Amino acid sequence: MADELMLEIVTPEKMAFSGNVEEVTIPGTEGEFGVLRGHEAFLSSVDIGQLNFIRNNKRIYYAVNNGYAEVTANKVTLLIETAERDDQIDLTRAQRARDNAESRMEKVAKDSEEYIKARTALSRALVRINVAARRSS
Repeated sequence: MADELMLEIVTPEKMAFSGNVEEVTIPGTEGEFGVLRGHEAFLSSVDIGQLNFIRNNKRIYYAVNNGYAEVTANKVTLLIETAERDDQIDLTRAQRARDNAESRMEKVAKDSEEYIKARTALSRALVRINVAARRSS
């Protein structure tokens, strides 16, 4: 389709996704942003969050972790630490990660490095849980 946009989601381990999409919504560090074909070129940092795109009139969700997005008029390239599609997420494991992070946060000082790491782990776990819940909706 002439209105499609090429999307590539790349992690250190693999090409998580490569294909044409109608639109993509990305969790940027300065806020969520959407991209359609013909968008102005720019670079952005990507935050822990929910990425989604429309392909063949179906919305697909990914849980993503920190990285960068390069946007051009006809292509979006994401270089990110991790990307998990909603149907690839182990919900039980994500819930355990959430519980472990919450437990760690209760045991350390709020201004400690360990607290910051646990809070980041909690954010990742909550995003994974929310994205996994999308597959049943």
